[in-house]
Amino acid sequence: MAATTKNSRGWIRRHRGLPGAPRLVCFPHAGGGASSYQGWAARLSPEAEVLVVQYPGREDRFEEPPAPDMATVADEVVAALPLSADRPLALFGHSMGATVAFEVARRIERRCPGGLARLCVSGRPAPHAAAAAGVHLLSDDDLVEDLRSLAGTADTILDNADFRSLFLPAIRNDYRLIETYRPEPGARIAAPVSAFCGADDPHVRPEEVLRWREVTTGTFRSRVFTGGHFYLHDHLPEMVAEVRRDALGL
Repeated sequence: MAATTKNSRGWIRRHRGLPGAPRLVCFPHAGGGASSYQGWAARLSPEAEVLVVQYPGREDRFEEPPAPDMATVADEVVAALPLSADRPLALFGHSMGATVAFEVARRIERRCPGGLARLCVSGRPAPHAAAAAGVHLLSDDDLVEDLRSLAGTADTILDNADFRSLFLPAIRNDYRLIETYRPEPGARIAAPVSAFCGADDPHVRPEEVLRWREVTTGTFRSRVFTGGHFYLHDHLPEMVAEVRRDALGL
């Protein structure tokens, strides 16, 4: 795998591909950082160039203030991406990252017609189908229990008070971003969409994920995997294969 580089704005971690390779932009889940896609980059680079979004408030951006709202995140990401109709980008986002990817997709199509190849989303209801929630308002203990129900964070971390004090602020802000986000009524993209989820996700029902078909005027396909919210950890080779075929044409 090629070395990872950081763009000048700080929002993108780039795993370089071969000259002219298709580009995939990956968006982490709430509380997640760019390192969560190391396995993807290892399987795709250098056949594809993998660009991973790094939100502020975590990993090498730990000391930066969190983003104020979803629009700011999407605007900053689009400003940092290499947009070109001659080499369109494919997007993949899991959980909160799916919604960020949708807002980025809308901006790409406005700014660079033909610059978006496909939107792939995972583990998140379609923007207009998401129910109101207030997880970001919970106490620290209740927020930890919510995270525990998703089975995406090790108990050794959740049970350690020092670790919790470090990562909970970023997670709480991510939840605030996603829970206060309201999509523009009738928002659509022209690019095709692929949607994925786990059959036993405690927070997302498959029928909510299938409603992503309503946000595109292009083609749509979906797949439900066994597992919970972080089903993709157990199905990484299959997930990468889905995206390779759907979004990258590899």
